[in-house]
Formats: sequence, structure tokens, C-alpha cells
Amino acid sequence: MSAPVKETISFEDLDKIDIRVGLIEKVENVAKSDKLVKLTVDFGDFKRQILSGMREERENPQEIEGCQALFVVNLAKKKMAGEYSEGLLYDIGYEDGIMPVLAMPEKPVPNGVRCC
Repeated sequence: MSAPVKETISFEDLDKIDIRVGLIEKVENVAKSDKLVKLTVDFGDFKRQILSGMREERENPQEIEGCQALFVVNLAKKKMAGEYSEGLLYDIGYEDGIMPVLAMPEKPVPNGVRCC
């Protein structure tokens, strides 16, 4: 059974979220965490460090190095396990209890391209 649809938001609310394509250049374990990895992501004009809890989800998190994926880039920095995350990786499935997969473009596009 699917999860219920969240409450309706306006297009103005949606327009506040800055979603961009980024190239995952490097994946490193976060020393003070059993589940976090640190992604170094290239967005064309800038790079970001983004933390993700995929260490428990994937046998080899480094397998996503070199992949493009979707990220939220305008979230406030968040400190976790002594490291800062400067965005959010979109993945598909985690909230529904299945093995997550990356939300990614169907073919290569320039890093930093915006979604929606």
C-alpha cells in the first residue's frame, strides 16, 4: 500500500526549493558515524559537501562515484557527526522501506542544471 499523499502546497512553495543536478566526485565514510557518508558534489560553478545516511543501505557506497544525481542545494547547513552537510541528496525508496536508488537524469546533462 502506498503512503498517503502529503498536504497540497502552492507553486510558490515549490519554487523555493532549489533542486540541481550534481556529479558525485567522491564518497567517503564519516569517521564518527556508522551510517553517514560524505559526498563531494560538483555543481559546475560550485562544489558542496553533502552527507547521506547510505552506509547501512549499500554494500559499497563508493559505487555512486561518477554518477549524476538530484540534490537540494538551498538548505541551511546541518552539522552531523562532526561534519557539515550543505544540501540533500534525493533518493527514491528510503521512506517506503525499500533499498534506495538515486534520483538521476536519464542522460548526462551539465552539472548545476536546475530542475523544475
